[in-house]
Amino acid sequence: MNITITDLLDLSHTMAGDYLRQFQYPWEALDGIKDLILSLGAGLSPEEYDQPQEHVWVHKSAIVAPTAYLGAPCIIGPETEVRHGAFIRGSALVGAHCVVGNSVELKNVILFDNVQTPHYNYVGDSILGYKSHMGAGSITSNVKSDKTLVVVKGEENMETGRKKMGAILGDFVEVGCNSVLNPGTVLGRRSSVYPTSCVRGVVPADSIYKDKDHIIARQ
Repeated sequence: MNITITDLLDLSHTMAGDYLRQFQYPWEALDGIKDLILSLGAGLSPEEYDQPQEHVWVHKSAIVAPTAYLGAPCIIGPETEVRHGAFIRGSALVGAHCVVGNSVELKNVILFDNVQTPHYNYVGDSILGYKSHMGAGSITSNVKSDKTLVVVKGEENMETGRKKMGAILGDFVEVGCNSVLNPGTVLGRRSSVYPTSCVRGVVPADSIYKDKDHIIARQ
């Protein structure tokens, strides 16, 4: 299974690049996101970043709607737009040129540069790669209904040791509207998910997920 950090993500497109290089698999990085943001934020230039409240850093070129909630700690990158009613609960590292849309909720996440979560998305305990896009209403489910530890299911099953893990989206992933990415979902680079899908496990790079029995190679 090609699901290591270097298989999925171009680390030049995030402030978290040096941090992520410490790990083999992306879910190993989820526990340290809060401390990472605090460390990065302390080194940000006040000439480039406003600090509207403690441990919240917003690039001066970013646009944040007055109705959006920015919970600490978080970093909002250059030319990113945080729209009406967005709810950033905290521990969110949002890159440059991103869209965090209306009624979107983020919690314990890394969004690489140029990520779009534009409408009614929940993204928790997840990492979204460069230029990935979540269609309207698509969400990451980050806790199993039986509360057991999350397993990444593919050619072989990998224990994460985590109760909470949403999804890992590789670079250039497209998730169709109203899809659910179940705990432990990993979407390979340039893969696409059909609208209203219920996805579990690993979807290979350069493939199209129609349903669990129909995952085809992109032509």
